[in-house]
Amino acid sequence: MISRRSTVGPRLPWKTKLQISLLSLAWDAVCRSNGTLNRRLLSLVELKTGPSRRPVRGVRTTDITIDPARRLWVRLFLPASNGGAGGTALPVVVFFHGGGFAFLSAASLEYDAVCRRFCRKLSVAVVSVNYRLSPEHRFPAQYDDGLDVLHFLESNVDIPGGGLLREFFEAADLSNCFIAGDSAGANIAHHVARRWSAGERPSEARIRLSGLVAIQPFFGGEERVDSEIRLAHGPVVTTDRTDWLWKAFLPDGATRDHEAANPEAAAAELGESFPPVVVMVGEFDPLRDWQLKYFRSLRLRGKKAEIIEYAGAIHAFYAFPELKSSAVMIEDLRSFILRETCRRQNGSAVDAVAQ
Repeated sequence: MISRRSTVGPRLPWKTKLQISLLSLAWDAVCRSNGTLNRRLLSLVELKTGPSRRPVRGVRTTDITIDPARRLWVRLFLPASNGGAGGTALPVVVFFHGGGFAFLSAASLEYDAVCRRFCRKLSVAVVSVNYRLSPEHRFPAQYDDGLDVLHFLESNVDIPGGGLLREFFEAADLSNCFIAGDSAGANIAHHVARRWSAGERPSEARIRLSGLVAIQPFFGGEERVDSEIRLAHGPVVTTDRTDWLWKAFLPDGATRDHEAANPEAAAAELGESFPPVVVMVGEFDPLRDWQLKYFRSLRLRGKKAEIIEYAGAIHAFYAFPELKSSAVMIEDLRSFILRETCRRQNGSAVDAVAQ
């Protein structure tokens, strides 16, 4: 475990504090006590951005619809100067945004920026998934959407035609795929990887999961862990808000000990091909102790897992590039991807020699 602990509370610049205050006001304004959301009001305050096939800060993007009936689509991010066509194939990061299963999208300004940073800084091809949201679509809709994105990528490797989608498949190495997410997105990433490795994939799948990146994963349970008690009032995440989000997401009548939420239940029955995991934890995240439980549950089941803790970090610290810990996380993520890519390549070479 890599730990960078602080002895004081989170020290945030005024810009970050202002953004968090506005976020909190918007959250409280759109969440209704009956468990529904005021989507119309939310649409007025949520900032979104479109794709750009022309390079913006070294990255090109395009949106691809997978199922218009359920508004399932992905935003592809590709470096302006990419691999393929004789170059080095790019690792693929399939990314699930956060937002407690109920908020935000792949078009949200903050997540477009996060995925651009990943693409540019890590030299990877990014597939950002726009999945259905709760409470309109409860468990397991988000997991189903994530799994269907993997099937779409699997079945369209040989897709005809041109454009950025064609370039993506030429440049991307789907045999070196990392599934990633933050907060609720990390929960989705885990359950999609769980189902994929348990057999919900083609028998000769070209997609191979090299690693799982769980950035401050959203897990919980009926008990109150210490971090929830100490940090019950945020910032960003509060215990009252997470209770509301679980109630909006889980099946009617389910408790927070449901396998979708409880990390010990979520880590049960993982397939042999379940990938290595890096769990990234913020010191001042109310969900911290649940994330530690997730890490320990993986290790107890014999899975390869590591955990990195960021001193002074709040929930969603990675979305604020002005925070030093955000840049540190990018470098840690780069190290994980490079290490697991090398491990995958060396393993493939050993298999080839053995044959």
